[in-house]
Amino acid sequence: MSYIRRKIKLTQDERKVLQEFTSKGTHPVMLVRRALIILASDTSYGRAAETEISIATKLGITKQTVHNVKCDYLELGVENFLHRRKRKVPPVPARIDGNFEAHLIALCCNDPPEGYSRWSVRLLADKVVELGYIDSISHMTVSRVLKKTNLSLT
Repeated sequence: MSYIRRKIKLTQDERKVLQEFTSKGTHPVMLVRRALIILASDTSYGRAAETEISIATKLGITKQTVHNVKCDYLELGVENFLHRRKRKVPPVPARIDGNFEAHLIALCCNDPPEGYSRWSVRLLADKVVELGYIDSISHMTVSRVLKKTNLSLT
C-alpha cells in the first residue's frame, strides 16, 4: 500500500496514545522510534507533515525506514502498529542435540577406521551419517560441535 495517496491523519485519541507511548513507561527503542515517525508525519488539524528526509535525519535513521514505517501504520492502524508482530514462520528447531553430541563424542573415543591413524572431521561426518545418527551433516558442523565440547581429535 502506498502512503503517498493517503496522508497520515491522526485522531485526537490516536495522537494521545502515541504521545503517551513515547513519553511514559519503558518500551523498546524501535517501537518508540516508530511512534515518533508517525507523530512527525501527522497532517491532522492543519499540521504540516515533516519530510521523510528531515524525519530520518532527526531520528538518525534512513529515509527507507521512514517510508516502511508509514506504510506499516497505514496497513495496521495505531493499536497493532505499536506491538511487535509474531513470526509467520516458526523458528527451525536445532538438528544437533545433546544425544547426537554424546554419540559423536563416543565415536571420537573409539579407534579410527582401519587404514587411518586418527579420526578426521570428514571421517566423523561420514560415519555419523552411516550409523544413522543424523540424515546429513557437514564436516564443519562436526568441527563446531567438537570445538564447543572442547574435544580435540589430536
